[in-house]
Amino acid sequence: MRPTSGVPVPQPPPSLKGLGVKFVRVQWVDFSNFVHCRVLPISHFYKLLRTSRPGITIAKVVLGIVFLTIVEGFGVTGEYVLVLDLATVRLCGYAPGHAAVFGYFQEKYPLGGRLDVPLCPRTNLKRIVKYAAEELKTEFLVGFETEFILLTTTRPSIQAPNNHGWSRTAAFASGTSELKVLEEIADALATSGIELQMFHSEAAPGQYEVVTGPLPPLEAADALVHTRETIYNIASKHGMRATLAPRLNADSCGTGAHAHISVHSTTGASPPSEHHPSTLTTHESRFLAGLMRHLPSVIAFTLPLPQSYERMKDGIWSGGTWACWGDEHKDVPVRLTNAHSPQTRNFEVKTVDGTANPHLVLAGLISAGIIGIRDQLELTVEGCGESSGAGLSEAERAEKGIVRRLPLDVESARRYLLEDQKIREVIGEEMVRKYVAANKASPPQKLTVDFY
Repeated sequence: MRPTSGVPVPQPPPSLKGLGVKFVRVQWVDFSNFVHCRVLPISHFYKLLRTSRPGITIAKVVLGIVFLTIVEGFGVTGEYVLVLDLATVRLCGYAPGHAAVFGYFQEKYPLGGRLDVPLCPRTNLKRIVKYAAEELKTEFLVGFETEFILLTTTRPSIQAPNNHGWSRTAAFASGTSELKVLEEIADALATSGIELQMFHSEAAPGQYEVVTGPLPPLEAADALVHTRETIYNIASKHGMRATLAPRLNADSCGTGAHAHISVHSTTGASPPSEHHPSTLTTHESRFLAGLMRHLPSVIAFTLPLPQSYERMKDGIWSGGTWACWGDEHKDVPVRLTNAHSPQTRNFEVKTVDGTANPHLVLAGLISAGIIGIRDQLELTVEGCGESSGAGLSEAERAEKGIVRRLPLDVESARRYLLEDQKIREVIGEEMVRKYVAANKASPPQKLTVDFY
């Protein structure tokens, strides 16, 4: 279903003015997954490009403020420079006349001889991917499935435009507002240079999914942010609210953001795994071993809100609560897809939802996997077979090596992350400590629909 060859990353247009761009949105995503931007007239954007370090200054507290509350460990003094990453320039298909660009946070003046800011989510992910490529000779491609629910009203009650189920054509009947929204999302993503592979309806009322193509991790995270912005804005244009809230009702399916990760040795010398000679390479087996050992610790990045854990229940096809995997298995946290096709084989991680910062999600998941590659971990967890982790007896789980339970609430997830020394070493002590502090200050559950 997912090719492992990426599509070309859009290059900065040679003339934004010639493409009708009047404004440029300089964007960043904070620890709580809110997308922020400063909007520059195109004339000032071009003026910045003529400076020695094109970017805009932003108060350092921007990475440590949640709902106007300054998070512990952050101060109110000093400024960063958000340096423009021109490789990320995209036309905003959802906002004609606008383009968007991401940046890297840097110190305004060298600090200890360096400009890089370890707390910058994009800088952190770039560093981890670079380490994997240079030290472990490993590269990754990532694709995302973005589930969302369209709502016609949120006050006084939540109302979806229809109650049609999974992949039913009635969910996007001709002439409906839902079909217009989906078609415009598709057109807007094409304008923005993002590969849309498909869209369809999901199981909950008003629920849909868009599937976007594989890219290197940093580009994939950037594209996911832009995809979400596209969904939000096109829905708003049609008088609807699109939400990525993990679970709206206990009697319907939750909403996830499954990540598909393929693992590649750049030396071409990753032989078949001794444990899975007909399927996984040694690189893939060790990556999966790292996920099985450290997935409970990085859940704090991938499931950041209390409501996230209302979706991750056993027996409802959301991945369940045990650190386990399975071949084409729909109710385990890590699903091996296309096992016998090296060109399309990948790991689908289901323990991710749309309230998570994509750059932190991939930093966490890739860190877990590269620890397995770096430490040459043996895959001691067997595939689940026909059952899920919860469906096995205690003795059956022990026999298969399924011994780690995922955190069942956000407080436990934070604790697991803080206690995992190897994850802290790869992601960074300061990043982990300050992310946890910011996560504790995240918006209350009742605000989820309004803000995600």
